[in-house]
Amino acid sequence: MQHTSSGTEPPRGIAVLLAALGAIGPFAIDTYLPSFQDIGQSLGATPLQVQQTLTAYLVPFSFMALWHGAISDAVGRRLVILVSQLLFALASFGCIFATAIEHIWILRAVQGICAGAGIVVSRAIVRDLFEGPGAQRLMSHITMMFAFAPAIAPVIGGRLQAWFGWRSVFVFLTVATLILLVTSWRLLPETLPREKRQSLHPGYLGRAYWKVLTSPVFLLACAGLTFNFSGFFLYVMSAPEFLMHHLGVAETGFLWLFGPGMLGMMLGSWVSGRLAGKLSPERTIWRGFAILGVAALTNVAVSFWLPAGLPWSILPIPIYTFGMSLVAPSLTLMALEPFPDQRGLAASCQMFFQSGSNALIAGLLAPLLWGSTLTMALGMTGLAAGAMLAVWLHHRFARQSLDLG
Repeated sequence: MQHTSSGTEPPRGIAVLLAALGAIGPFAIDTYLPSFQDIGQSLGATPLQVQQTLTAYLVPFSFMALWHGAISDAVGRRLVILVSQLLFALASFGCIFATAIEHIWILRAVQGICAGAGIVVSRAIVRDLFEGPGAQRLMSHITMMFAFAPAIAPVIGGRLQAWFGWRSVFVFLTVATLILLVTSWRLLPETLPREKRQSLHPGYLGRAYWKVLTSPVFLLACAGLTFNFSGFFLYVMSAPEFLMHHLGVAETGFLWLFGPGMLGMMLGSWVSGRLAGKLSPERTIWRGFAILGVAALTNVAVSFWLPAGLPWSILPIPIYTFGMSLVAPSLTLMALEPFPDQRGLAASCQMFFQSGSNALIAGLLAPLLWGSTLTMALGMTGLAAGAMLAVWLHHRFARQSLDLG
């Protein structure tokens, strides 16, 4: 029987609920990717204007990621989750009736403001409930279930697009969010006692943000996480070009990318949970990097020597995501570990870096690299190398801090 850091039994089904809360943001990205062409034709928008609906979502997502955790440190985790879900559902409902691409931009921005709360606050809840191997196991279980949503999202979106058109995707998002809202209202406990809540006073927040954002250990852990995930996110943001243009896949065939990719994530997360308490987090991380590094280099070789096609252009991706997910749970917890009194705020800063990177990839890097499978593979390899360098520097700074302490 697993127990929380306070010695009590964890809430029933907490991993499933936290995974669902964290997944709604990525789900809102992947579900409507197969509808890009139809949205452009319906609203008279260019492909670049439709692509910018992603940027409109990701930029406010990144900005608000800085604040969800700090607010939850002050008012509690539960209230932030419930309010953000309600607003997300309303914005999704509005997208159903959009008559211009500008309407989608505005409503996607509202979605982005709200969507990060589930990811940020769920990480803080994990640290509220658990420490050490228990936290790593729960984070691994959440990541494993979290990976399932992006795997099925484009499949659902593709089917809805084929059967009913792009507006049905936002009907689906509205209904799914309302179901999650009701479930959270009934089942989500408040994990932050009133006596542990922090102030929203500008002076306190300024000092707290400065403490977190000037910590080399924190910044390097975040850089490692960001680059680690970005190697795969590049393909997510380029999915319409990569699959439909380079590989000749139909709008209902996005499972070719998301199925293997998310299967790798699920397996990597499962192995990470199994290794918790048996292998140090550092050794788990470097094993993951060894695997994803081989996958990235293999991807370059395949893209250089073979024409783009199925299944060889896909095969390196699940190996990469396996290694990526072996790294992520331990590195996520390492970033939060130095700030036990500001876990929500630290989780916000962590998500800010990752979501800011996602916005840059969606708006700049993906369009720059999606011209060929080789340039995309080189982009993945460069991002993987950046992740490894950041984590190596993180370990050096962490050891120096311990020596000075």
